[in-house]
Amino acid sequence: MKTRDLPAHLSLLLYLLGIAWVSPAVADAPATQAIVDLIQKAGDEDDDKVRLGLLKEMRALPDLEPDFAVELDSLIEQVDQWVHCQKLMYFYHRVWQDGGWDFGVKEDSPLYPLTFLYRGRMLTWTAFEYSGIQYYPTRCRQVFEEAQWNFKQAARHFPKNRIARMYLGEPIPPDKHYHPVPGAPSWAVYQREGLERLTDIIEWWIKHRQQENGEYGGRWGDDCEMSDWWSPVMIGFDNPHITAAQERFSKGLMNQPHMQKGYTDQISDVEHSAEPSSKAIMPMMYLKPNDPQWGAMSLRLAELMRTLWTGRNQRGFLQFKSTYFSGSAVDGSPQRACDTNEHPGALMPTLLYWQRTGDPELTALFTDWMDTWVEATAGKDRGKPAGVLPSALHWPKGSVGGAGEHWWYPENYHHGKFYSWPGALETMSTVLVLTWHMTGDDKYMNPIRSMARLRKAYLESTPETDPEPGSANWCAAQLGELAGALAKHRFASGDTEFDLLLSKDASPYVTFRLTQNREPMIEALRNNAEALRFNFEAYTSEPRYTDKILKFNHLLMRPNRMYRRPLATLHYPKHRLLYRTVTGEPGSLAFFPLNAVRWLTSSREIATLVTQADRKHFAAEVFHFGDKPRKMGAELYLLEPGDYRLMIAVGDGTWDKYQPMMNMNFNVNGPRTRVSFILPPRRLCTLKIDPI
Repeated sequence: MKTRDLPAHLSLLLYLLGIAWVSPAVADAPATQAIVDLIQKAGDEDDDKVRLGLLKEMRALPDLEPDFAVELDSLIEQVDQWVHCQKLMYFYHRVWQDGGWDFGVKEDSPLYPLTFLYRGRMLTWTAFEYSGIQYYPTRCRQVFEEAQWNFKQAARHFPKNRIARMYLGEPIPPDKHYHPVPGAPSWAVYQREGLERLTDIIEWWIKHRQQENGEYGGRWGDDCEMSDWWSPVMIGFDNPHITAAQERFSKGLMNQPHMQKGYTDQISDVEHSAEPSSKAIMPMMYLKPNDPQWGAMSLRLAELMRTLWTGRNQRGFLQFKSTYFSGSAVDGSPQRACDTNEHPGALMPTLLYWQRTGDPELTALFTDWMDTWVEATAGKDRGKPAGVLPSALHWPKGSVGGAGEHWWYPENYHHGKFYSWPGALETMSTVLVLTWHMTGDDKYMNPIRSMARLRKAYLESTPETDPEPGSANWCAAQLGELAGALAKHRFASGDTEFDLLLSKDASPYVTFRLTQNREPMIEALRNNAEALRFNFEAYTSEPRYTDKILKFNHLLMRPNRMYRRPLATLHYPKHRLLYRTVTGEPGSLAFFPLNAVRWLTSSREIATLVTQADRKHFAAEVFHFGDKPRKMGAELYLLEPGDYRLMIAVGDGTWDKYQPMMNMNFNVNGPRTRVSFILPPRRLCTLKIDPI
């Protein structure tokens, strides 16, 4: 039996008394209750900074046994690094290679149980980073098992430590509670809670993790992904301190030496090399649309596309030459020589610039590229079903797929089946819908319609047996991915041709917009609120990879993560649902955005549900949870030029004393129009805008 198998206070007493397995030199150590109490208190503590302070307090005690003092100094150094190191994942290479971390504390030391929590965390986040890579399933399983064992030991030695138990599936209850307000509809209650808790998480990261140069400690390439889940709060509302934090980050990233060409100078696959530039520029095009520097950066990406990344394939069509490139070079190896439906990610800000300006040079560039994908979709190259958008096109032949044996598996990436079909089908499909929207040319809808027909036929007569990989039915079974592009087309055009298919595959918010059925949306908002209600630490102080901040529940809910069999009692946070309900966006904000509004007010004590948004009309339900009238406004994006009337009525259809602010006329003469109004407290209000 080892000391580490005993409760911390008992092992420490035995240690101090020099009993059994403890070395004789320890027998002279002062048996002070202060040390016993401090170790137990440090282990029971949830906050690492407080624990560090307790360890330093212990170190200041007089007459510490020399070997104990050396180990304590080492542990203090390690905990200090965990708390203050600017690279949050400083440990993962060594942990992955060596299977652990040396804290400078022997197993028979009374300090050893304090290392269990840190070992468990290091192992967990290291395995989490590698768990999506299909090459390492056995190794990841071993690391997760070891992490689980360490958390169990930490919880046994220190039963008051909530962090250890959280990793084992016992949730930490919230400190804040948002009680229902009389008159607030259920959608508003759940959305408000989701917004408030998401705002809390964002503000924690800004306060505790943002560094002088703007980064957050997870590497620039991961930090940039934070803007995705910030969007409901950052883009849906006006929170100046959050806008300032994003601007600081975006400028800091684009000013880095490796970004001086406007795109990373580190050759990598497009999904990863595109993120730093696209996810630094794109948020600022929402937040500072009149700042020309962000538009200039977007046009730089188009220049790189024209001059470096693309060429004419042997069929005469424009395509990307490789999946791997940088701002100065293209990887020419045949294995990687693929254009893919992930490639629009490299041009995300440029596509938005095109959508806003209609720049004719961009029209020529993007239609030329989309012609390539229209032609490839129509054909049956390499056995691909006609009418199915491929996931990759090989360079220079322009053939479907890559160097791999099958058309649906290009084998152009070094890990697993990444980039295989359907891949980012929604992304490329949405860009085709955007191209149709910008040009009016119906040929860009042909791939969308052919895949929609295939999906519809499959749903009407689903095969009883599993379809053959690569077959038409195999593709149709996975074409639910098309719903985002179909929703974009539906709300941009008003065309109802895909409504039947959307009724099967659409998101809960799109379902509400099409059918007025609120129940799926309300349930999704409820689940999101519950996901964010518990384990605040899991979204703040615990993550060591900034691309996984909202993904803690994946550790417990997916098989072969912390447990072989996942827990079924948790929900995933749904930041996209919040963004859609707040702004009216039917799909992704990344491509062909159709967000109708930004609310010019804080994301606190409010809920907003966009119920209608097109070129001539806008409507939303709004509930202010505060106890005083709220001055606020809205910035409107989709209305075409003309004269409009804004009316606001309370939920029961009557008017109150704020009537003078509830009926006003205004003019739209550009893509961004602002209106101001006052909301009464704790009354459901309906905001409606129609042409005069």
